Amino acid sequence: MASIHDVAKEAGVSVATVSKVINHYPDVSEKTRRKVKNAIELLRYRPNVIARGLVTGRSWTVGVLINIPFTNPYVSMLLEGIKTALENSGYDLMRLSARLNDPDYSFIDHCQSRNLDGVVVFGVEKDHRSIQELIESGIPTMFVDTDATGQRAGNITTDNRNGVHKAVRHLIELGHQRIAYLAGIPGQPVNESRLAGYLDGLKASSIPYREEYVVNGDYSYDSGIQGTKKLLELAQRPTAIVCTSDMTAFGAIHAIEAQGLTVPGDISVVGFDNIFEAELFKPALTTINQHIHSIGVKSIEELISMIKSADYPPPVVTEPSSLIVRESTARCPEPVSGDVH
Repeated sequence: MASIHDVAKEAGVSVATVSKVINHYPDVSEKTRRKVKNAIELLRYRPNVIARGLVTGRSWTVGVLINIPFTNPYVSMLLEGIKTALENSGYDLMRLSARLNDPDYSFIDHCQSRNLDGVVVFGVEKDHRSIQELIESGIPTMFVDTDATGQRAGNITTDNRNGVHKAVRHLIELGHQRIAYLAGIPGQPVNESRLAGYLDGLKASSIPYREEYVVNGDYSYDSGIQGTKKLLELAQRPTAIVCTSDMTAFGAIHAIEAQGLTVPGDISVVGFDNIFEAELFKPALTTINQHIHSIGVKSIEELISMIKSADYPPPVVTEPSSLIVRESTARCPEPVSGDVH
């Protein structure tokens, strides 16, 4: 089995230089880096992870805590971005259990017992006990879609507020005035930002807010169905619905069509996420695009920067959002029979 000395001899460099390449230090020229990597590949050298950890003081493992179902397409796209960023970083990924409702469970103990170098957290409210403990612990942390920060904790999110505002403005430009909103979980930063965008959109066009037009849910397909059923029971049903996620929008369209109505003929629907299925759905879904893969990549890149340097300032990153117009929105139809004006 080849050793680090064999790699150094083959590449014509010192052992220290080989170590720097293996540990991704920046102060090595690209030419030398290629020579070392070629020698590693030729000799099929595999660094000893335990020895590497003793030298660097790191475990070369980062954890990810995702507190929403892995069946959600958003999660798979986010994880794909995380995986992409980790591939050439030298770090391994550990999925962490989300036993956040267990009073005897300590998330910090969980991280420290596995000697994690850093953590990415998604889907946990910032005032949760475990989040506050994590921030205070000093473990490098990146929060996704949670506006928590600390001395060693940053966050990355989409411009949620402006995104929903764009959706509402699009519907108003199509002549809609009765615009409903299927919201997420009250109190969560993502939900509050998107709800604010909905209210901004109404206010910008002097459309009065109607409490009955906002129905809370949990970003799921089923909450889209149940929320839309409530909206369709109103004496004056909406002519358009903005949804807090694409999955919620899919459920909304199912509920609309189950009542013998059409999308967008009778009711226009807008989603949020632009998951892969949005373009394939029938009708193809008009939605707010957020760069989910990029968020996954940047969350890891920023986390590793914090791990490498205690002086690296915790980042606060906002990714842009944009409107993708497809088939599920159209001009407002004539008033529906039975509506009260």
